[in-house]
Amino acid sequence: MIHDYLASFGFSGEPFSKELTDSELWLPPSKLSLRDEILDAAHSHQHVVLTGEPGAGKTCLVRSVRHDLEPQTFRLTYCHNVTISRRDFYRQLCSALGLPKIHLNAGDLFVAVSNCVQDSAREHLYSVFLLDEAHLLHQDTLDHLHILSNFDWDSKALLSLILVGLPELEERLRLRRNRSLYSRIHCRLSVTPLEPDDTAEYIRMRLHRVGCDRELFASDALAMIHEAAAGSLRSIDRLATGALRAASRKKRKLVERDAVMRVCQSEGGQRP
Repeated sequence: MIHDYLASFGFSGEPFSKELTDSELWLPPSKLSLRDEILDAAHSHQHVVLTGEPGAGKTCLVRSVRHDLEPQTFRLTYCHNVTISRRDFYRQLCSALGLPKIHLNAGDLFVAVSNCVQDSAREHLYSVFLLDEAHLLHQDTLDHLHILSNFDWDSKALLSLILVGLPELEERLRLRRNRSLYSRIHCRLSVTPLEPDDTAEYIRMRLHRVGCDRELFASDALAMIHEAAAGSLRSIDRLATGALRAASRKKRKLVERDAVMRVCQSEGGQRP
């Protein structure tokens, strides 16, 4: 049971829970430069494409950017439901921008969004549109994004687009049909898997958050988690939680390599 393993180690909560505020997020040193590049692009009203494999840390990186964008300067609009038509995409933008619910065609909705962007810029509040899972965008919507990406007022850029997705997003943008949009993207970034030291530090940080400041995982257990997870945060969370539960059932106070091995085997994986 969950509560048994929490009590066994004296945790104040689940160490690898997804319920973290933006301010509680942790980025490894290898990812800080990516965050800074995205922030610099937003300040310059430039566009960004950020790609990475599932679990590589794209969401953590994006949430860190959201936390660090000054609300008095930027208005960030987050769009996650991208598998919709162009018209519904603009309706989603209108809703996120707080515009009245309107039933118009895509062209009129684009005008409404454009007017909102201009009105915000007059108040020195610049728009940032963040599109998550952008590799799933309908081609019709992708065709129209180059118009948004080229939007300016008196020759001054007013907004930034941040497209986040799997590596195939980059492949789609390179296609001839999308070349106009791709040429306007100034910042092209890729999130790589964590390094071994990053994995160990991440686990320590999550344990510290629930009141554990001692070395709870043996070094070879940490190494096995890193190798089995292939640097994926999502997999690290799952493997570390499973290993903690396995150690708790054995009444151990140190998570050793064999506990991680049992989790890997129970998931049908091979020995790392």
